[in-house]
Amino acid sequence: MTGSASRDGAIARAFDYFDNGTFEAELARRVAYRTESQKPDSLQELHRYLDEDIIPAFDAMGFRCQKYDNPLPGGGPFLLAERTGDAGWPTVLGYGHGDVIIGIEDQWTKGEGAWRTARDGDRLYGRGTADNKGQHTINMAAVRCVLEERGDLAFNAKFLIEMGEENGSLGLREVLEDNRSDFDADVFIGSDGPRVQPARPTLTLGARGAENFDLIVNLRDGGHHSGNWGGLIADPATILAHAIASIVGPTGQIMIKEWLPPPTPASVKDSLRGIEIDAGPSAPQIDPDWGEPGLTPAEKVYSWNSFAVLAMKSGNPDSPVNAIAPWARANCQLRYFAGTDAARILPALRSHLDDNGFDMVEIGPPPPENAAGFAASRTDPDHPWVGFVRQSMQKTIGEPPAIIPSMGGSICNDLFTDLLGLPAIWIPHSYAACSQHAPDEHILMSLTRTALPVMTGLYWDLGEGATPETGNRL
Repeated sequence: MTGSASRDGAIARAFDYFDNGTFEAELARRVAYRTESQKPDSLQELHRYLDEDIIPAFDAMGFRCQKYDNPLPGGGPFLLAERTGDAGWPTVLGYGHGDVIIGIEDQWTKGEGAWRTARDGDRLYGRGTADNKGQHTINMAAVRCVLEERGDLAFNAKFLIEMGEENGSLGLREVLEDNRSDFDADVFIGSDGPRVQPARPTLTLGARGAENFDLIVNLRDGGHHSGNWGGLIADPATILAHAIASIVGPTGQIMIKEWLPPPTPASVKDSLRGIEIDAGPSAPQIDPDWGEPGLTPAEKVYSWNSFAVLAMKSGNPDSPVNAIAPWARANCQLRYFAGTDAARILPALRSHLDDNGFDMVEIGPPPPENAAGFAASRTDPDHPWVGFVRQSMQKTIGEPPAIIPSMGGSICNDLFTDLLGLPAIWIPHSYAACSQHAPDEHILMSLTRTALPVMTGLYWDLGEGATPETGNRL
């Protein structure tokens, strides 16, 4: 490290990287790879993303790269990029995913479609801009800025880039179990998901679990004339609607006791005090009376369970006929927090339906494209590594970041906390109204410009000593 190297100097490099257009050019190149992990014929493209773009980028920064094939048929590959030095330095495991949700090319109304980035004011459109190519591009650039300024990281860095998160991270558990020592670290720090507000940097400590299932009422073969048979034969759609109404109240309150989370720890309550959700002008308006009574919006989405009907069908909605349908089906989901007994979710549902007279309602697996789920997990807000990251972020932005105990969505966080035994910390670089998983996905360039110094400052501070496990080396 030269005598003139400094934290401010590294951050200045990050601002220059953004302002001179390099970030936008790098992200445009990465968005162009059609890395749709949910499509069976995309495997070659998933490998190309790593081989042609990500591995060369890490190679140029002095990282050693190793690819792991997915042990499950058709699953995307995994990349571990590693740059290590002194054994006494802290080891940080980073994360990103290069796969994206299906492009839905014909439904984009902004920009030039899913695979070409397009700028419109503060928004940069393209599939993967927010989830997750833009986010790991930010973190990789921040590492590069520290290396250019200091000459070394002064901490041991490992980055996992997976190519199947949108397909449920299938095979990741097996790769981590079979190569445990390769992924050893002191702390996990990744980036995914949204900030609580576009302009407020956020620190997230866990993820909800997700249990997807179908509810099915299948009464007979074929439909029957509603005039001749109406009032004589049961309507499966009506039965299904009443069954769902017994699960969740008219304002979204969960009615199955076993589905409720345990009491919220005091540290989690404290972290949510004063948190306001504001996803920006294009976000849907929060319905204040929806969900669990007595909770703030932040508590509802960051510390409470929620049930939703994702899709529902009976008969032919596009061309209805005067016939009572033979069946009805709803695809449902319970999002749940750490401490919820996940093993009891479906058995409790079966008991509830039977007890309420809905024994004819079957519980079935969801469609394959919506079958994968994640377990709930959380790092305590009082953990020393949380304090370290919070202090670094506050030093950069001049005020405390928002700290939320769990992102509203689901991701493979439990593999890092429960399997690898790491404190897991997420620093998201998107916002809730980014249209991820939908047409017109985008990032805010103003948000990106604030994210780069946050990550650059953090990577600088990791090499300055006084991290929780190593103490002050200076």
